[in-house]
Amino acid sequence: MSRSVSRCLLIALVATPLALGACKRSETEAPPPSPPPAAPEAKAPAQAPAAEPFRLVGVEVGNAIGPDNRVTAPSATLAASDPTIYASVATTGSAKRVTLTARWTYQDGQVVDETSQEIASEGPAVSEFHIERDDAWLTGQYQVEILADGSSLGTSKFEVQ
Repeated sequence: MSRSVSRCLLIALVATPLALGACKRSETEAPPPSPPPAAPEAKAPAQAPAAEPFRLVGVEVGNAIGPDNRVTAPSATLAASDPTIYASVATTGSAKRVTLTARWTYQDGQVVDETSQEIASEGPAVSEFHIERDDAWLTGQYQVEILADGSSLGTSKFEVQ
């Protein structure tokens, strides 16, 4: 073979792999596929907070009441000469309609008075009950029991001297 043909073949043999390698290097590889975006977490529908059950917070007894239905000077001892005895009944919670009753008793459970009032409550509330007497109260132990729809919520004991 002629030298020039041999030289061409040699160049072709050497150049071909280099050219193919150069082509492969110049090709850009596609980046690996991205993971699919995470699906947003399904949220439960918003629910209104559960209503707090209706309950008694406390009962205060005294001989005077303010415009907020609260006894102005709570006392466990009242005077026989006090014409009116008040009970402030503090409640909380939710009640569309509840009948509050104040049952006033003397000594061994003798009922002095019982009054009721219907209320609707959506949170803290104060209700007022009272008993009156033109002459002096009998001295001794008294109690006011607070009922809601006939069920006892609590009591407050006091003494008349």
